[in-house]
Amino acid sequence: MKHPVNQQDLSARLATSGFRFTPQRRCVYDVLLARRDHPTAEEIYSRAKKAMPEISHATVYNCLDALVSCRLVRQVQLERGAARFCPNMEEHCHYYCDKCGAVFDVALTEGATSVPRPKGFKVNYYEIAVHGLCTDCARNKSFA
Repeated sequence: MKHPVNQQDLSARLATSGFRFTPQRRCVYDVLLARRDHPTAEEIYSRAKKAMPEISHATVYNCLDALVSCRLVRQVQLERGAARFCPNMEEHCHYYCDKCGAVFDVALTEGATSVPRPKGFKVNYYEIAVHGLCTDCARNKSFA
């Protein structure tokens, strides 16, 4: 899925789900697109605050709710940690580094048969997390 890049496209996507375009929603969406590192709401707030100093925590959470509701962003829950947000709406799975917490997207092809599912189950989307160590952390022998 192509990401809405201009105000009109984003406004149209929001409107189809009953939301209106706001500069705050644009700011939060831009934060997510700028670095695709699956940030938490708190990390998004910190980044958005740099671009829009008057934005509040509540506004960031409300913006994220709207973006998730209109399928511009996915909320990703990994383990018991804070929810993370991902603007990649293509089918993909997540690889999670248990040491540094980095999250990496890995594309899944439509109709992938390597992901088991119950007979007759219709998949709307995949949400798979694979835990291990990223290349940098695997090189560091201090993590067991």
